[in-house]
Amino acid sequence: MLEEVHAHSGAVYLLNADEPVLEMAVMAGLPRAFAAPWERVGLSAPVPVAVAARERRVVWVGGEEEMARRYPRIAVVLPYPFALAAVPVATAERVYGAVFVTWPGSHPAELPAAERQRLMSACDRLAVRLRRATEESLPSVREADLLATPVVAVAGTLGTVEAARMVARLPYGLLSLDLHGRVSYANDAAVDLLGRPVDELLGTPPWMSVPWLNDPMYEDRYRAALISQHITSFVALRPPRDWLSFRLYPSRDGLSVRVSRAREVAGAAGETPRAGTGPNRLVGISQVLSLTGALTEAAGVQDVVQLVADEVVPAVGAQAVVLLGSQGGRLHVLGHRGYRDPHIVERFDGLPLTQRTPGTHALNSGVPAFFDSTRHLERLYPDRHETPDGYAAWAYVPLIASGRPVGTCVIAYSEERVFAPDERAVLTSLGGLIAQALERALLYDAKNQLAHGLQEALLPRTLAVLPGLESAARYLPATHGMEIGGDFYDLVPARPLAAAVIGDVQGHNVTAAGLMGQVRTGVRAYTTVGQAPQEVMRSTNRLLIDLGADLFASCLYLRLDPARGRAVMARAGHPPPLLRRPDGTVRVLDLAGGPLLGIDASATYPTTEVALAPGSVLVLYTDGLVESPGVDIEDSLVELGSLLGEIGHLPLERLADELVRHSAAARQRADDVALLLLRATG
Repeated sequence: MLEEVHAHSGAVYLLNADEPVLEMAVMAGLPRAFAAPWERVGLSAPVPVAVAARERRVVWVGGEEEMARRYPRIAVVLPYPFALAAVPVATAERVYGAVFVTWPGSHPAELPAAERQRLMSACDRLAVRLRRATEESLPSVREADLLATPVVAVAGTLGTVEAARMVARLPYGLLSLDLHGRVSYANDAAVDLLGRPVDELLGTPPWMSVPWLNDPMYEDRYRAALISQHITSFVALRPPRDWLSFRLYPSRDGLSVRVSRAREVAGAAGETPRAGTGPNRLVGISQVLSLTGALTEAAGVQDVVQLVADEVVPAVGAQAVVLLGSQGGRLHVLGHRGYRDPHIVERFDGLPLTQRTPGTHALNSGVPAFFDSTRHLERLYPDRHETPDGYAAWAYVPLIASGRPVGTCVIAYSEERVFAPDERAVLTSLGGLIAQALERALLYDAKNQLAHGLQEALLPRTLAVLPGLESAARYLPATHGMEIGGDFYDLVPARPLAAAVIGDVQGHNVTAAGLMGQVRTGVRAYTTVGQAPQEVMRSTNRLLIDLGADLFASCLYLRLDPARGRAVMARAGHPPPLLRRPDGTVRVLDLAGGPLLGIDASATYPTTEVALAPGSVLVLYTDGLVESPGVDIEDSLVELGSLLGEIGHLPLERLADELVRHSAAARQRADDVALLLLRATG
């Protein structure tokens, strides 16, 4: 198939008989590691082979830009110029799998009709063979990958020995790499330039056998050349000061590499190598992508700690993790996982940043530190402030976001290990991702703490004790935004009669909360000076309009007279209260009322008097307790009334918990919830 359409790589996927998963059966033209993140692909996954199989159509991706637009996950892992076609392997009755093939980036942007037809015909033939195999109960098993196509013609005018002599006479280095990047030939000049004996080069990738080439960027150039089939190049520093130029010439069976001193290459003198920032293994990249997606969902610091423990620690073969930050010039333990005794970690909380430890050094300097063993750590830090903790090797990765260190991630291993350069690169790259999430989480926690502090300051810490009445209250802010809202409640002791109020200022932010505090203060003031319920509502309405906040509020105000068993109520667009009589019957109090506060300066608020016999329970609430999407509010009130009739005899504190717990709207927390319960005791 590859030969017919002049493609340079491809793979066959077969549909698993027991689950909707495509599994790679054979790959040709490239190492399987290039497609490692997609060895197994869910049939519903947003990747070309899955789309081709489930929609029974040819999927064409004409180049790098189109890949980034339509399949960004693939483009991030393989950000190189190449074209791709995915074709279903199916008969009229059954889908057996799919095939993808790739071309160099020089392929036309559109798939020619002749190539499309050849691909479809080849896949149709394969489907027929698979159908026959199924009918004959022959298993379809994974086959050996085809890494190179055979050379069909070789010039016969030059013998092997003479060819080697000719190459040896060239003044620049030559390497031959197979499709895995392993050196299969090196001339004398290449050996001299790389500074490694030929027996150490042969059979290994240069970035593994030459220490100063062990940088993710250099392996990336090899991948770019192989996938795009374009000539690529880079410049690398051979310590201490020699710059070497590498030029890679790819083909379908490997790469030829020309190595020379950078000053001999026109225009190369000004080039500097780019520091690699990503991991140098494709599976590592896929793990990084998975972690990136998970970290975007982390809200607070503890979410980040848990995600790092769940995603990073297993991926790098570690057993424990600690996240460190700083506060007031001292080390602060943000969270940890994997330690049986938490005191081992927590004893470092509050350690001065001036104290010399690996944790403080990484946080202060922004430089990672890797300790292969306890001996290594003790040699550099003889005071052993960070040990013993039961582990044998550690990576201290600084978490740098927005150009400043926000913390340190300490990753611990149960066994001694050598941190190879590629592993250090992976851990350092992961540190950058964790740092961004931690910075957001620290800001979120700070805002959340501020919001909760403001909310607590604006709501009564305790309810006033009123003669002849028991009371209980609950407040739940909406989970969206900063978890701060405009709902409020209060009990106001006043002479001769006390008052209760509940309300809801529009919004779930600091502005709504601030306005709520002003409204609540206004209600208390008007009550204290002895205004009647209708006057309290009119005065509060004018106050809200005079503040010019362009926000509205609903409110329910009660003047309470437990001695006479009466309550006078005024309502401003607020949900009606529920009254449970001593005999257990419940009714919704249909009170007269006026418009929302803050709309009409001339609005009036008529009052309604309600009997409040001993044992009666009044339920005052905001709409967050009864309003939820797709549910009629009348149905919610009926459900709330039924529950109140059944359990209204419970102590008020327990009753408040049960009413909130059984509310579907309160569980969804789409809106703030305030609940105030009053029971007449006679």
